[in-house]
Amino acid sequence: MALAYERQRVLMVGHLLWYHPAVLKLRALVEEGELGRIQYIYSNRLNLGKIRREENILWSFAPHDISVILGLVGEMPEVIQTQGGNYLHDRIADVTLSLLSFPSGIKAHIFVSWLHPYKEQKLVVVGDRKMAVFDDVEAHNKLLLYSHTIQWKHHVPIPSRAEAQPIAFDPREPLQAECAHFLECIQTRQTPRTDGHEGLRVLTVLQKCQEALQHDPALREAVAVQPQPAYFAHASTFIDDEVEIGEGTTIWHVSHVLHHSQIGKNCRIGQNVVIGPHVRIGDGVKIQNNVSVYEGVTLEDEVFCGPSMVFTNVVNPRSAIRRMDELRPTLVRRGATLGANCTIVCGVTIGQYAFIGAGAVVVKDVPDFALVVGNPGKLIGWMCKCGNRLNFARGDGSGGCQTCQQLYWKEGQQVSPKHAG
Repeated sequence: MALAYERQRVLMVGHLLWYHPAVLKLRALVEEGELGRIQYIYSNRLNLGKIRREENILWSFAPHDISVILGLVGEMPEVIQTQGGNYLHDRIADVTLSLLSFPSGIKAHIFVSWLHPYKEQKLVVVGDRKMAVFDDVEAHNKLLLYSHTIQWKHHVPIPSRAEAQPIAFDPREPLQAECAHFLECIQTRQTPRTDGHEGLRVLTVLQKCQEALQHDPALREAVAVQPQPAYFAHASTFIDDEVEIGEGTTIWHVSHVLHHSQIGKNCRIGQNVVIGPHVRIGDGVKIQNNVSVYEGVTLEDEVFCGPSMVFTNVVNPRSAIRRMDELRPTLVRRGATLGANCTIVCGVTIGQYAFIGAGAVVVKDVPDFALVVGNPGKLIGWMCKCGNRLNFARGDGSGGCQTCQQLYWKEGQQVSPKHAG
């Protein structure tokens, strides 16, 4: 770099992405504040080959991503961490993941691999107002803008999603633009967009990543691997101590399981669900988005809770008067369905395989297999285990389901399946 200056030569580094119109448009969006305050950036550059022997994947794939991230952030990282794996050659990393932490609080990670089943070249920039995605593999709509935001309600972060907005940019071929820029710099003697200083910054970060990779404690010490849980919980889920979650259960975005709660096997817990404390949920239960299962509520096996349905646990709440010692228990028996936006007033039992219609308000016990709708909830019929209406038109107390052919007996307000033999 000093030699180029001394001899009055133009020194330009071939970081091609800075001549890609989509990247230039992305930088303009960041600089104009369209995304708000940048929070984090991540980049994936993945493929199956071309595998090299003279350099590892970090030096082969990561320079372009580092160049773009440094240019978008406008500062050098203060902390660099890198981990990787050598699978094809003992001394050559095939996969690396680097984490860059910047003084402004922005974090970025760079995932590169040549042991990947398909090609991926994706850069995601997350701001507190909007999020941008640059996908260079896409033939069309390479740059998308998402107006996703996070709203806080009742001390819980709630994601607000928006449709992707394609961002138009000059379709000029990047390599052609790079060559044209170099010729222009030679003619006008202007400093190239990717000059020697920019190249030196990228090399500095690469070297720090390499040093972190070589001194990674995980590669030098035998570290005990913690057993993975038998259930899945999204990274945004909050799970308190002293909670039991059964095998095969899944828990999705920004849900919270409070202390001393128990969730059975193979349950499906949706987004923004609160469970507990001291709640018992059986096996095979499905709880849709935006449901709170409060203390005092028990759900037996295979209960279905529709979106935004409501449980209560105090019959006469007042904000200024604590009544947690006056909780009234609610029991939902096996196989019952609670429709979307229905309300279950505390102190009742919902019978097994009962069906509560959408928007109904339940204020008293519901018998097994009952169909209840309205406000207040009224019994208007009976439901089969399979979720279809039962027909008791015979007049002798017997009836059945036309869908699954199951037979039932009805006596007063009691319905039970008729078993063969």
